[in-house]
Amino acid sequence: MGLNPIMFIGEYKYTIDSKKRLALPLKFRKELGKKIIVTKGTNNCLVVYTEKGWKEYAEKLGKMPASQPEARTFARIVLAGAMESLVDKLGRILVPDYLKTYAGLEKDVVVCGLSDRLEVWDSTKWEEYKNSAEKEVDSLISKLGNLGI
Repeated sequence: MGLNPIMFIGEYKYTIDSKKRLALPLKFRKELGKKIIVTKGTNNCLVVYTEKGWKEYAEKLGKMPASQPEARTFARIVLAGAMESLVDKLGRILVPDYLKTYAGLEKDVVVCGLSDRLEVWDSTKWEEYKNSAEKEVDSLISKLGNLGI
């Protein structure tokens, strides 16, 4: 990877097969590597990290103040909800029942590239979320202006 950061972008439609396997986008497989980490994300989606990306994120979670109940709760949900998954020769990962249930994944899913990570959404929930969020783009931009966006 050198000095180039990983850049996952776009949205891709896939299905989870009867054996609970989900294929990851072909264009991301090399950067993802042989082992990835999947955990619970916000808005009831799943988040997929590379090993390196997960290590960096988990370190940040570990540095959150244990004195704050919100920090403890968030770290517990994300860290306890995480699992390592091997990527098979066809680029598929196994999605365990507890993560499928959390994200409401049945068959049709959308895999979204978000720079350094992927999100996995139930296809219907993604469309609802995206349609709602797109209506708020102007408002979001003005609110994020102070962050240099």
